[in-house]
Amino acid sequence: MAWPRSPVLVAPWFPRCPGGRRPGRVGAVPTPTRAAALALLAAACWWAWFAWDRTVTVDPATGTTSGPYSAWQVVGCAVCLIAVTAVAATRLPLRVVVAVVPPAFTAAWSLTAAGADPSGLWAVGAVLVLLGTLAGTALVAATAARVARTARRPAG
Repeated sequence: MAWPRSPVLVAPWFPRCPGGRRPGRVGAVPTPTRAAALALLAAACWWAWFAWDRTVTVDPATGTTSGPYSAWQVVGCAVCLIAVTAVAATRLPLRVVVAVVPPAFTAAWSLTAAGADPSGLWAVGAVLVLLGTLAGTALVAATAARVARTARRPAG
């Protein structure tokens, strides 16, 4: 039996066409455009949750300082970044998601940190942010892609 050459004839649940390529769709957004949008969304996670807050809180009773970020900001940013990464992993190749999200998030972080740190230690923080987001992105993207693949499999 010969494989159908037209992507229209391939069922939507069928994971790949002959030759290992996925069926194309009319009007599909090219990967570089989706990768650029992903970079903007990853950076927006930083800007929306953290970049605006520069307030350090001082406890009047003990004199200890905290901040400038609150726990709710950290949780919100993490949930936002997880959602962006998970959705992207179902629509882009994993290597693109892992190559785009960490540098974009780190660049947004670095723009904020470099202006606030005259000592230059923000560069060490940038490396740590990059490594942390790289590990988190790889884990979330791989998990989301696996779940998406499992959901696309036909029953039986």
